[in-house]
Formats: sequence, structure tokens, C-alpha cells
Amino acid sequence: MSGGKNGRAAASAGKGTTPQQVDLPFSFGALTAGRIAALLVLFVLGALVGAAGALAQGGWFPGGLLLALLGAAGLFHGGARLTGGRSGAVAPAAGWLVAVILLTASRPEGDFLFGAGLGSYLFLLGGMAVAVICATLGLTRQPPASAARLGK
Repeated sequence: MSGGKNGRAAASAGKGTTPQQVDLPFSFGALTAGRIAALLVLFVLGALVGAAGALAQGGWFPGGLLLALLGAAGLFHGGARLTGGRSGAVAPAAGWLVAVILLTASRPEGDFLFGAGLGSYLFLLGGMAVAVICATLGLTRQPPASAARLGK
């Protein structure tokens, strides 16, 4: 009785087993040179969009803020579409966040780019919300279309 299925299961649970794979919240896919280059370019584009959005939101308050958030959302979602996964949204979001955090720090001269107004807080929090939404939004694939009409 000890040599049955339970004995094999107990023996395979020992030291010789391979560890189980852990699913991450986002996948980088196969890390090829092209994919790494695309993610680095998206990171740099995210930093540029963050810096441009910081300037635009302060210059033209209601329209500039909307333009900056739409530009960030377009880049994050476009990056996810380009790479076919969530890592394409995470890379520009990380670049955007680094640029915005660096621009919020005051300099020794006392200058800073962000004022303490409602627009700058909406830009910071709204950009982070857009980044989270685009990074967690699943890219659902549609099933292939059949030649037959539905319902027949």
C-alpha cells in the first residue's frame, strides 16, 4: 500500500522537485535586445512627457492640465499596445514619475517648477492615477472572428 500513488507523491515532494513559477503582476516577456531598447525608449519618452506636462499645466491652467494628462495617458496606453503587455505602460510611467519627482524638488536658490496650486496637485495625482489605470488595464485579446454569423 505504501508504494501506491501516495508514496510517489510523497517522494516527488522531496528535494528533487523544481520550484513553482510565480506569476508577476506584469510580465516583461522574453527579454530580447529589441524589447529592452523599446522599454528604455519608453522610459525616456515618459520623462520627456512628464517635463513637458509640468510646463504645460502651469502655463495654461485648465487646458494645459488636460493636455498634459491626455499626453501621459496616450503614452502609457500606447506603450502597452506597442509592447503587447503591461511592461510597456510601466516603463513610461516610471520615467514620468522620476521626472516629475525631480522637478518638484526645490533648488538651493529657492526656485522650483511646481507652484502650490490646485493645478500642480491635480497633475501629480492625476498622472499617477492615469499611470496606475494604464498599467493595470488588461489588454484583452478578441477571439478570432468566425465566418458564420452569430445566431445561425
